[in-house]
Parts: sequence; C-alpha cells; structure tokens
Amino acid sequence: MNYFQLFDIEISFDVDLNQLSKTYQNLQKAVHPDKFAHASGQEQLLAVQKSAEINDAYQTLKQPLKRAEYILTLRGVDLPNEQHTFGDTSFLMRQMELREMLDDVKTAKDVDAALDSAQQELTQEYQHHFDLLASQILENNTAANVLACDNLRKLKFYQKLNIEVERLEDSLFDD
Repeated sequence: MNYFQLFDIEISFDVDLNQLSKTYQNLQKAVHPDKFAHASGQEQLLAVQKSAEINDAYQTLKQPLKRAEYILTLRGVDLPNEQHTFGDTSFLMRQMELREMLDDVKTAKDVDAALDSAQQELTQEYQHHFDLLASQILENNTAANVLACDNLRKLKFYQKLNIEVERLEDSLFDD
C-alpha cells in the first residue's frame, strides 16, 4: 500500500499537514474498531489492522525526514543504514566540532549564551541541509536521490544532536 495513495495526495516532499490530519481523522473514523464491535472476529481484526496501517502511514507522512525516506524508498533508492560511514570527511569533522561545542557549553562562563549560540548554529545548519534535501527530492534523478540520502543521514545526525542539546539544557538548568 502506498501511503500517499491511501491519503489521496500527490507524492511530494511538501504536504499540507492540515489536510493530512483531516484525512487521517476521516480514515480512522471509517475503520475504527468500535464500528465493528458487532462484526465477525475476522472483520474486527481487519479493522484493527487497517487502523494500524493508517496510523503508520500518517506517522510517516507527517514527519519530514520519515516522509523523505519513504519517498526515496518508493523510488527504489537503496538507503544505507545510519551506521554506514560517510565518505564526506568534512562532515565527519563538523560532527566532531559540534560535539566539542556542546561539551564547551558545560564549562562556559555564560552557559545561557553558549547554549543559545549552539542552538542557533545547529538550527541554521539543520535548515541548510533540510532545504538541500527538499530540492534534491524535487529534482528526482539518480544523482539527486543519492545526495538526498546523504542529506537525510546528516539531518538525522542533527536531530540526535538536538536531543542531546535538550538533555544538556535540562541537566544544566534542572534545580
């Protein structure tokens, strides 16, 4: 089942999240297991399965990185796992620099300012890669899809780093 077809939308990186949510609610209402309370056991099971499929599709399409990954999968692109090493040594160096930057926040004289600066830098870099990913997916050719895979992995790194920033913030300001 193609998630985009299920939601009756065009395969696109840009989706209308409000419309996606409305369609999700309508689809879930149509197959809600309570509607099948007096149906056969098989019909009840099918309703539960369909509801789970709709939920999986919604969770994938509403999150940009999952949506990008799904689009690339639909295109037959072989997505390397997250542990696959980058050939991009400059990005590997940047990862180390960003981790050092977060370590430096802990010992900064002005922790608030250092944390704010780190968050701004991460946000700016994330947005840069996000914009690249969007244009590469829109381009939709072999070379662009390969580059989109690389940017997708980079964006996942930034997501994890942002989670680390949140944890750091909690630990520094948890009184």
